[in-house]
Formats: sequence, C-alpha cells, structure tokens
Amino acid sequence: MCGRFIEPELIGTDQELSETKIDPFPSQPVIIPPRGPRRYNVAPTQDILILGKSPLVAMTARWWLVPSWHKGDLKDWRATTFNARIEEAQHKPTFRGVWRHGRCLIPAGGYYEWTGEKGQKTPHAVLSNSNENTLWFAGLASRWEELLTCTIMTRAANADVADIHHRMPVILNLDERELWLAGSDQVQDLGSDARLQHHQVHSFGVRDDGPELIEPF
Repeated sequence: MCGRFIEPELIGTDQELSETKIDPFPSQPVIIPPRGPRRYNVAPTQDILILGKSPLVAMTARWWLVPSWHKGDLKDWRATTFNARIEEAQHKPTFRGVWRHGRCLIPAGGYYEWTGEKGQKTPHAVLSNSNENTLWFAGLASRWEELLTCTIMTRAANADVADIHHRMPVILNLDERELWLAGSDQVQDLGSDARLQHHQVHSFGVRDDGPELIEPF
C-alpha cells in the first residue's frame, strides 16, 4: 500500500518563476501553477497534483477517492479509498465508474513504507533507482459534487521492495503511462519493472516535513 509519499522535484521550481513544468512524456511537458514548498510527508486527505485528460492538464485533487454516487457529507464517507488494488478496481463499485474514464498520473519523488511490529515500526524511504527521478503512480480520479478526489493504484511488490512490504504503488514506465491513460484493461503487469531503492530513515511524526525525512538513518 501507499499511505505517505514525497512530492516530486519539479522542473523550474525557482521562487521567481510564476509557473513550473513537469514532463510525463518527452514531447508533452505539462505546465502547472505556482506551488508552495515541496512536501516530504504527503498524507491521505491532503490536496495533491494529478495529471489527467487529453491533452494532459495539471489538476489538484483530494487524495482519498469519494465516488460520485456518494450521498451525505464528505465526512460520512468512511471507506479506506486512498489506495485501490489494480487487480480488483475494475469490478469494485467504488472504482468501476471511473476505471476507464477517470485515469490519471500522480507524480511523486518517492514514498514511505514501514516494517516491524506495531508501536515499533521502522520507516523506509523508497526512491527511484533509474535515470528518471520522478515516479509516476497510476491513479483514478472521481468528482464528487464540486470536489475532485483521487486514489493511488497498488499492486504486488516487485523484487526491489518485497523485503519491506508485499504491496507497492503501480509505478508506470513511459509506455505504460500511455496504456494506462488510454484506458487499457491490460493491467496485470503494469509497474512490474519499476526500478526502486530504499533505505531506513529516522522515525517522524504525522506533521513533520522537510528534506531531512528522506536522509538515511
């Protein structure tokens, strides 16, 4: 699963710039509006950057999907939907409505996973181990009333991270990004070749933030 992640290091993040760019495809950089300081401890229910539609546009979505058919207040939606299992989402009532037409990319600089017993868990930062520093998570987006919400897809862990958790985000390579956004149902192997590295980091609190969070312990 993925319960905390790191924002990507955006292209052109100088404070004097009025806009920044992020590049999911070599020929299709996406312009995004000015953003605050980079966050290293992004949590469910916070607003995050997603890329969707065709051509791609940058949008802000609440990380915890709420389906369009939900009745009642936002606080009444109690299902744990900040992650969705890619093997099952197509057939789950919560996700099947946006399975084909709610596809999105969620850029990340990495994510965290914990090992050990409850109360004594050890955090690990999981980062790219390839030439591309940004990890592109497969996501689904759903508009509930006026609020755009999203979820991060997960899959069985590959060999790079299986020693710390049995699940991982679906991290897409260049070809897989195109397939995912096109609405393909051929999802069994998506993210299987993601090249990752991880290291133990110091324990941190829910409100802690800053680049020191990903420094090796």
